[in-house]
Amino acid sequence: MKYSVLGKTGLNVSRVSFGGIPIQQLDQEDANSLIGRAIELGINFIDTARGYTVSESLIGEALAGKRSNVFLATKSMARDKEGMRKDVDISLNNLKTDYVDLYQLHNVPTLEDFEKVMAPGGALEALLECKEKGLIKHIGITSHSIEVIEKALEYDIFETIQYPYNAIETHAEEIFKKAYEKNIGIIVMKPFAGGAITNANGALKFILEKEYITCAIPGMCSMEQLEQNVKAADNPVLDESEREELLKEARELGNTFCRRCGYCQPCPVGINIPMMFMFEGYYTRYNLQQWAQERFNTLPVKASECVKCGLCETKCPYNLPIRDMLETVKDLFE
Repeated sequence: MKYSVLGKTGLNVSRVSFGGIPIQQLDQEDANSLIGRAIELGINFIDTARGYTVSESLIGEALAGKRSNVFLATKSMARDKEGMRKDVDISLNNLKTDYVDLYQLHNVPTLEDFEKVMAPGGALEALLECKEKGLIKHIGITSHSIEVIEKALEYDIFETIQYPYNAIETHAEEIFKKAYEKNIGIIVMKPFAGGAITNANGALKFILEKEYITCAIPGMCSMEQLEQNVKAADNPVLDESEREELLKEARELGNTFCRRCGYCQPCPVGINIPMMFMFEGYYTRYNLQQWAQERFNTLPVKASECVKCGLCETKCPYNLPIRDMLETVKDLFE
């Protein structure tokens, strides 16, 4: 396994690390085996979240007697101080630890939400207090919005950013380089485009050959996935045939794959279009049907409320058939 320093945190983390979304599918015994094997193979950074149902608890139990071998990252979608403070306590209890190495503001979607978490009484205030008390060591932010990440880079408080990047979604390259220059750790989520890319080895090499990227956190729920993903770190450089094979698959997926760039927004009736397709991916490719359905149900405006105006399609830089794709989401969830 190869390692890289996670920006200003100083943590020397495995370049292929452990994403904690799909572990929700496992029972405790299988989770113990998977986490134990991951550590044996050199993975020392595990990312989870309050919103991943039982993920924190499974990981916490699996790390009994092994906590000192890993750096733990988790995150919360709380936007105010009180909610974030409660979530930190829950995370500490679930993870069975006295401290979390990296606590992140989770999925901050808009500049309005960003201003809310940064304001007095916002979620960041709680994280700063927890850091002073030693309950968390470092603070990061995750988002699917380039605008939010760009704004976050203006603040010295953030030591890491987490953003989707893969052979299909490459629009973060320049912001990653800017973060690297500021010594901010770069954590890549969705390295397989939410499970759409089947060439896992090539997909990880595509990411890891960029030295400015600190690590990728593919979600894993089987030994086969784990062993395959770890191999990519041994020689993280694509040869020409591997590159062409990967890009061929990316081109084929490009006709119907949402990059979550957000250019289609705002929708006249208020549909969060990128979020619709993200939940569809969790449902169809991550095998997290119940979790995806529950999260979809919380959305205030559903896919079925699309009025077929087509405005989104005129703004999509990838010419996606968004209206047809929303119809698929409606049939899946509603």
